[in-house]
Amino acid sequence: MALKSYKPTTPGQRGLVLIDRSELWKGRPVKSLTEGLTKKGGRNNTGRITMRRKGGGAKRLYRIVDFKRSKMDMPATVERIEYDPNRTAFIALVKYEDGTQNYILAPQRLGVGDQVVASSKADVKPGNAMPFSGMPIGTIVHNIELKPGKGGQIARAAGTYGQFVGRDGSYAQVRLSSGELRLVRQECMATVGAVSNPDNSNQNLGKAGRNRHKGIRPSVRGVVMNPVDHPHGGGEGRTSGGRNPVTPWGKPTKGARTRKKNKESSKYILRSRHAKKKGR
Repeated sequence: MALKSYKPTTPGQRGLVLIDRSELWKGRPVKSLTEGLTKKGGRNNTGRITMRRKGGGAKRLYRIVDFKRSKMDMPATVERIEYDPNRTAFIALVKYEDGTQNYILAPQRLGVGDQVVASSKADVKPGNAMPFSGMPIGTIVHNIELKPGKGGQIARAAGTYGQFVGRDGSYAQVRLSSGELRLVRQECMATVGAVSNPDNSNQNLGKAGRNRHKGIRPSVRGVVMNPVDHPHGGGEGRTSGGRNPVTPWGKPTKGARTRKKNKESSKYILRSRHAKKKGR
């Protein structure tokens, strides 16, 4: 989908760049595939803030998306492409031959009327899902499982994808869009194609209120706080922190590595996303 820019008829329109969603479904979602969603405002069960800068925003319905694609060898037709307020990607409503409906993540170049299928070996077409064992090397994929049958966990945000680059025994080698090279079991499912809405990161919301509608509250810098509130706070006059950047709880931030050296999942990462890019 293309980007839309606006003439500066008001201060909030100046510089405003949004996604053109005119081709998406304009009605309500399928009621049986939705759930109510209670806002948490970043609080946990004791009422304490565990995630800052959250709260407010427009009321949402949660769309139940099928990340598992467990309905094997049954073709489904794409009924429509819809907006989902709970994620950056668009979702597609598919109808199987037995009449059941499901929402799936919409990949790029998937249109209304297209057929998709989940199988042990399927055509390399956007929206088809299969395990890595039945997939040709070089395929662009998204919605990648980490554990067989658990459902896709990697490459689900707008415009993301991984590339299946090789086999290593019972594992598949997948290069992610961050540059990381990772091992995944060959029984794990993945969906062909890159996730829809790649222009999502090029939006300019134009005004703070639009972020508030999304449930995002203002972010206050640590250097303007008092010492009781943040390690960067305090000092006479304007100061820039005067120490290495840290979070309010003293953990290094802004690029400092905080991943545990002996983390269990490190053995599945063949090449870190921080490794120097080739040719640089």
